[in-house]
Amino acid sequence: MTGLCLEQGPVLCERPVELNQILLIGGILLLASVVASKATGRLGVPALLVFVVIGMLAGSEGPGGIHFDDPAIAQSLGVVALIYILFSGGMDTNWASVRPVLGSALMLATIGVALTAVLVGLFATAVLGFNLLEGLLLGSIVSSTDAAAVFAIMRSKGVSLRGQLKSLVELESGTNDPMAVFLTTALISLLTLPDASVVDLIPMFIQQMVLGGLLGYGFGRLTVFVLNRINLDYDGLYPVVTIAAALIIYSAANLIGGNGFLAVYLGGLVIANSVFIHKRTLLRFHDGVAWLMQIAMFTALGLLVFPSHVLAVAGQGLLLSAFLILIARPISVFLTLLPIRLELRAKAMVGWVGLRGAVPIILATFPLLEEIPANVTIFNLVFFIVFTSVLIQGTSIPLVARLLGVDQPLRARPRLPLEFEPTGGIQGDLVELDILPDSHAAGKRIVDLGLPPGALFVLVGRGEEFMVPTGNTVLKPGDTILVLANDQSLLRVREILDLPQPDEDAQEVETATETAPAPVQRRPLEDV
Repeated sequence: MTGLCLEQGPVLCERPVELNQILLIGGILLLASVVASKATGRLGVPALLVFVVIGMLAGSEGPGGIHFDDPAIAQSLGVVALIYILFSGGMDTNWASVRPVLGSALMLATIGVALTAVLVGLFATAVLGFNLLEGLLLGSIVSSTDAAAVFAIMRSKGVSLRGQLKSLVELESGTNDPMAVFLTTALISLLTLPDASVVDLIPMFIQQMVLGGLLGYGFGRLTVFVLNRINLDYDGLYPVVTIAAALIIYSAANLIGGNGFLAVYLGGLVIANSVFIHKRTLLRFHDGVAWLMQIAMFTALGLLVFPSHVLAVAGQGLLLSAFLILIARPISVFLTLLPIRLELRAKAMVGWVGLRGAVPIILATFPLLEEIPANVTIFNLVFFIVFTSVLIQGTSIPLVARLLGVDQPLRARPRLPLEFEPTGGIQGDLVELDILPDSHAAGKRIVDLGLPPGALFVLVGRGEEFMVPTGNTVLKPGDTILVLANDQSLLRVREILDLPQPDEDAQEVETATETAPAPVQRRPLEDV
């Protein structure tokens, strides 16, 4: 029995859901997810956990009574959702902030993921009775992490991670999904294809990563070119261009043998760190699309799950969750970062924030569509692991960061009343800079700072208030300044305000746990 039903019979769906019912149910579930995430966010409960629970409550074993057991539809929805979640994640990544930790993050996203998969696989084989390939498949499925859930929790608690530690976690989680997807599909091939060989996986891996990276970068640049040259008559069509771009990047990469998930993330990264028309509007649009995709995906996966089946594997799930959280993830992080000069407490924090999220549950639907004996058990175990990981690690992240001394207050930035869209006629950009407490510019008038000719202070934010500055305006610690400047003048302004230059930010990640304030990153505000 497959499909979506309001009642279930022994063989056939007795009451298939009509279109109007689907639309009504979908709207109610979306609204309920948003309201519930707002309410539970103050308690530190991750939003994705709320979405899954709502799906389970609406499911066949919950009060909603909606019967949904089609893993093919759930997988297709999950893949589409993941495309836009990764695309939005790339568009939300500031290259200047993640560049210093690029090497470390890529090591964690490849070697670290593989080590986690192997350790969990060996544990599942030795303790839970899986055969080796099935155990490694289970380990591969749960090997990737979810940064979005981490920072959503920390934002709700008003805390952040110190220095480059935040960028390290963010970039690792954004780039480790392709490795998990590759390992999962590779092991399914080994389990289902008699002629498949481990040796064949090495050139396949190189091909997927290289082609995915090249195509993601190339299509990202092409998308920027199209956005700036297409000159559409209706502004509402520009989001359509980027929606189409994400689908094209993913599917084209897969068709030529590349990794579509890597390509779509890199495409979003390239696009976001370029100058193009309606940039800020498009960034906000894709942030909303990513949230919509997360709600739809987790709700559908919640519908697909039968809570009684998950509870049946609770004992094995607790063992796997404990091993993954307390042993496998920390060991993989410490071994991978062994060559990196990073303090012990920072490595411990990286190990703890590796909670599981969207990707493992989506990947768990892959074995459901294959003739693998343990496919249902693997799916239920993965769901249980993700649930407990988010519940235990997610809710404890602020406390662990505080105990390890790697947290810092998350400054609440005011909503700025001015946005800017660069055009070919303006050789500059509008950037947001902060006056740090120890800046020698604090307490001085703007006219006394000796600003270069190519820089203009457009707006000064102080708390929740804003002012158009004059030469006699006195700057105070904590002020946020909007500066219109070209690149050369901006470097001079940063010197005057005692802010680190972009190249100075590119230091080893061991600075992540120093007690100095976190570097203030350049944040362009690009849209009218």
